[in-house]
Amino acid sequence: MAKLRLEITKGEEIRYISHLDYASAMERAIIRAKLPVAYSEGFNPHMKISFASALAVGVTSQAEYIDIECKAEIDVNQAVEHLKATLPMGICIKGAAYIQGNVPALMAIVNLATYEITVPLLAEDIGIIEDSIRWFNEAEAVLYTRESPKGKKEIEIKQYMAKPITLTALEKAVRLILEIRITPTGSIKPGEVLGALVAMFDLPVDIDNLLIHRTGLYISNANRQVSPVEL
Repeated sequence: MAKLRLEITKGEEIRYISHLDYASAMERAIIRAKLPVAYSEGFNPHMKISFASALAVGVTSQAEYIDIECKAEIDVNQAVEHLKATLPMGICIKGAAYIQGNVPALMAIVNLATYEITVPLLAEDIGIIEDSIRWFNEAEAVLYTRESPKGKKEIEIKQYMAKPITLTALEKAVRLILEIRITPTGSIKPGEVLGALVAMFDLPVDIDNLLIHRTGLYISNANRQVSPVEL
């Protein structure tokens, strides 16, 4: 077996499709490209592919990763060219490499995500924005209540923030830069961080018209920070 790791995108054209539909689009493209993909055994065989970290609906990304287990190793450039001809708009291949050896699954090794949140302002005074971000960054703990069909769960946001939030002022908008840890016990979504900023730190922004873009996924430790294709 050979494991082909791809760095791909989720663009504006498909920002509102679910992760399941995104994965299905990749599966159909792999079939049309006639890659020698491996399947599981049993009564309901499925394609042996895996993703690093699912994106929420409405979030775009320039750095998604997928592992494709192949029955045979074919030329990387040839595999990429065949896939490019079958992928829908919004999914582009930025990099590809074979991963050698018995490496852990992507979801087990990716532990850091970076995001940009661009959101319109409801106040003209940038000082108010800076104060809200500073109060959040200086807070020792920020409790956020996540609501789901399973009920409510209180999450301490700051344990997942790898670095303080930084901001860039734009014309009638602001761009926030976030670095979020992904841990075995969970993580926090960038939209939830923004929700906490608005509800608890009086950030005056139009939360109904935000744009969230994932800029990177990394394997990070005390010595280095690399993307999954740089291993």
